[in-house]
Amino acid sequence: MWDKLADDPTVDKTIAALRNNGFDVILVDSGEDAKKRVLGLIPEGTEVFAVTSTTTATIGLSNEIDTSGRYASVREKLKSMDRSKQGKEMNAIGSAPSWVVGSVHAITEDGDLMIASATGSQLSPYAYGAEHVILVVGTHKIVKDINDGFRRIYERSFVLENERAKKAYGVGSSVNKILILKKERKGRITIVLVKEVLGF
Repeated sequence: MWDKLADDPTVDKTIAALRNNGFDVILVDSGEDAKKRVLGLIPEGTEVFAVTSTTTATIGLSNEIDTSGRYASVREKLKSMDRSKQGKEMNAIGSAPSWVVGSVHAITEDGDLMIASATGSQLSPYAYGAEHVILVVGTHKIVKDINDGFRRIYERSFVLENERAKKAYGVGSSVNKILILKKERKGRITIVLVKEVLGF
């Protein structure tokens, strides 16, 4: 049930609610369309943090940001630093980039965004630190309300992320922190909704 794309009336209702809450919304048909739209929004040469996201990785967006040379990749900068000696500086860099690109785990029909995390590394730039936030989200992540959002996080997102983490890091994940974004000042957060099942 968690991977079924929302129907058009539900998508339209959700977009209206998101915009009423101060979020900018772009609706596209595919992941490739989403990638093009996102890259068109970010000025070349600017600082961008592509946080860990299966959605953005799947469409090649994270790789483009980090390796194309068109942007100042925060992730590449962090990889060159020593956490044992520069941990505080690394946290500051990751918390307040000019742009952050990622996804969410659920969007309610009332226009609330829900993001779960084990470490919270992406939550600070989403909530406050980043000047600009772009979130790429498949319409299968639209849920009725907050309660269904929590169900989706625990029944679907966490299960798949736990499997991914075990393969990638040799250790499972956990739902340690959940951020709910209900409203935002106009122009800061853009949501690219995709009519395709992407990520979890």
